[in-house]
Order: sequence, then structure tokens, then C-alpha cells
Amino acid sequence: MTTAAYQATPQRSKEPYVIGPDGLPLTLADLPPRSTKRWVIRRKAEVVSAVRGGLLTLEEACDRYQLTIEEFLAWQKAIEQFGMAGLRATRVQQYR
Repeated sequence: MTTAAYQATPQRSKEPYVIGPDGLPLTLADLPPRSTKRWVIRRKAEVVSAVRGGLLTLEEACDRYQLTIEEFLAWQKAIEQFGMAGLRATRVQQYR
């Protein structure tokens, strides 16, 4: 391997990650801030992906974001049934 090729190879982080909703690696540092109040689709999907992948437990996610277990489970169910579009707050009635 040439020096130039070696330098171009990205370093793999030893930080735990899961694959996020956009197909890219998602680490704890990539998750929404603890102070998040405005929950857009992407943020909800990132938290669900983190729990599904074992980056956070359900209890840790609920504690971190002041969510109820029911609220988190509703996000998870919406993704399972309708994909990320099911997380739209303005379209909830169309999907239920």
C-alpha cells in the first residue's frame, strides 16, 4: 500500500455505533441533545434506532429525553407500520 493510499483510508473509531435511519453510523454523540423539545422525524427515528441497536436501553432513552415508555413505543410502532413518514406529527390521524 502506498503512503498516499494509506493516508486516504479513514480511521475506524472504536466508539460503539448502530446504523441510523439514514443508513449511516450513529453514535451517542450523534444523538439529539438531551434538551431536545422539538421532535422532528429524523430525531425520533435516531432515538428509536439507538434503542433497537443497543446503543441505549429503553429506560436510558426515556430518562435522557423525558419521554414516557408509551410515547417511545408509539414512535417505534409508527416506524414499523408506516416507516419514517408515520412519525409525522401533522399526519398522525391519517396513519391511525
